[in-house]
This record gives sequence, structure tokens and C-alpha cells, in this order.
Amino acid sequence: MKVIWQPKALKQLKKVCDRAIQERILTATRELSTFPACSNVKPLVNHDYGYRLRVGNWRILFNAFAEISIVSIEEVKKRNEHTY
Repeated sequence: MKVIWQPKALKQLKKVCDRAIQERILTATRELSTFPACSNVKPLVNHDYGYRLRVGNWRILFNAFAEISIVSIEEVKKRNEHTY
């Protein structure tokens, strides 16, 4: 499958400060060409986007129809003992 980056997702990727994390995200998205046989991908229920790919603390949200359209990249802040 062909992977297409939306302008919003490219802008978010450029804002990721650490170059090593950018490379990890790019490597993981290249593996999406073998969708649905990729790891760390889950379908989303009651969400605007169809699937999410997990890369460390980052989530890549995408839709998969005839081609894969990467829509958004978000950082997930994990909870710890100081959260509550």
C-alpha cells in the first residue's frame, strides 16, 4: 500500500525535537506499506481516524482505504506517581 502524509502530520513531525525520534517514526511509517500485517497497529473505535500506530510515547493516527493516509502525530504523556 502507498503511504501518503497529510500536511498537518508533516508539520507535526518537524516539530518533534529529537532527531532520533523522528527517524523512529519514519521507519515505523515505512512499515505501514505492509498493512495490515504490521505490529503496534490497532483499530480505533468511535474516533475520527481509523487506526493508530504506537512508536514509544508517540501515536501516529491514520486512515487506511485504498492507500494509507497519515493524518496526525501526537505525543502521549504517561502517568507516574506524581499524576494524582
